Amino acid sequence: MQAKELISDIFPAVNINDKGEKALVRMDFFKISHIPLTDSDGNYFGLISENEIYDFDLIEKPFSTYKNVLARPFVLCNEHIYSVINLFTKLNISVVPVLNDREKYIGAICFHDLVKYFGRLTASENPGTIFILELDSHNYSLSQIAQIIESNGAKVLSLYANSVKDSTQLEITVKLNVTDFTAVKKTFERYDYKIKAAYNEDDKINELLEERYNEFMNYLNI
Repeated sequence: MQAKELISDIFPAVNINDKGEKALVRMDFFKISHIPLTDSDGNYFGLISENEIYDFDLIEKPFSTYKNVLARPFVLCNEHIYSVINLFTKLNISVVPVLNDREKYIGAICFHDLVKYFGRLTASENPGTIFILELDSHNYSLSQIAQIIESNGAKVLSLYANSVKDSTQLEITVKLNVTDFTAVKKTFERYDYKIKAAYNEDDKINELLEERYNEFMNYLNI
């Protein structure tokens, strides 16, 4: 997925000639702590934070009077979503501006939009079972894992791998479209796979997805 596909269709930037008060109202409404500053020609001046507005007494002043150099993080519209995640995690910002290939502002991605995307990526809204395989990286075969699952009438909704620190081990987290994991589990065991854990209760699944999401974000922040 490219950055332009996650641009919010309701999130407005603030004009460089607007006052801090207007930005604070929008920040409060959208539950964000940063907002892009632009002009009517689509020029992007930078990202200003709620703290900067208060610290530099910009509530009643236009941003054009701000003398400090603004941070100017952004991604280009055709960059991969991983570039967006990388900016969120490295800079600890709540909004990532998106520019076109002429570096004109075309919109922004809010952090909660990214969380929704990750939820779709992990199929968190679909009922089913999540299980974790633990195996050596040399023995990892995606085709065999899929074949075992599909031979039992189940389908893979999502799958991702996580390296175990200081080892050659992998943890493969798989989301299935079935809640009865018995047949799939027996087949994996017959092929000598180690099943580290399995969940089919909503609270356990949500807890696991949150844990894997945090691991994913930490990985991108390395």
